Amino acid sequence: MGSLGIHWLDPRWAPVCQALAWRWDSAGKGPCLHGADCLVEQKLPLEMPPSLPAVPCAVAKWSGWSRCVKPCQVSYRVRQRHVLQEPRNGGAPCPPLEERAGCVEYWSHPGVECQQSLLPALITTGSYGKERKKQGVPKERETAGYCVQFRLGPIPGSCQQVRAPHARWTRYLTQGHTVCVRCEWPAQDARSRRCYGDGGGAEGNQLLLWQAAGHPRCRGTWERLGRPRDCSCPEVHSLVFI
Repeated sequence: MGSLGIHWLDPRWAPVCQALAWRWDSAGKGPCLHGADCLVEQKLPLEMPPSLPAVPCAVAKWSGWSRCVKPCQVSYRVRQRHVLQEPRNGGAPCPPLEERAGCVEYWSHPGVECQQSLLPALITTGSYGKERKKQGVPKERETAGYCVQFRLGPIPGSCQQVRAPHARWTRYLTQGHTVCVRCEWPAQDARSRRCYGDGGGAEGNQLLLWQAAGHPRCRGTWERLGRPRDCSCPEVHSLVFI
């Protein structure tokens, strides 16, 4: 006789087996045995045996973001959380326990600045600028910075093909839209106080290159429109040099 249903390994089925004059398979191969090597499985009413309540997975809050894994180059940072309660009885599984986000570390050691050899116009969403650590930044640099406006050129399809949460902002890049990009410490060069790729020396109508941090295949061209006096990028279409 072949298997007639789903394997039930819960020992609470043992009384049911006994009531039906079958014996419990202690080897864990199935709920009831009737004769040699004959596995019999039953579909019983939902109330037999009583089911335990489902317990979903519970996780702690996210840790703070780590420093960039590799300094002085395009890299990534990590944040993690741990499991407080494992799921039981068919409860919801645990969500991801680690997230990564693109970043650039401009200091190889405390007080030692990296050599600027990064790709020009490396950008990410403006919300990253709000989270960026400013440890050891002089007060006069905390608010110092400037904004540059660009008109986006053709956007490659690869910008739409993204699953990582930290890079989903690239889906909203649209050809012809004007974006506001903020240049602030530590992306500013120590001497020139400019960000690489801001197009300050470009001629009119010259197409410049940009690349999305954390999404290497999302890159394209844009045209510099100017540097507004009032550096207050809107929430929508707001980016930051890194």
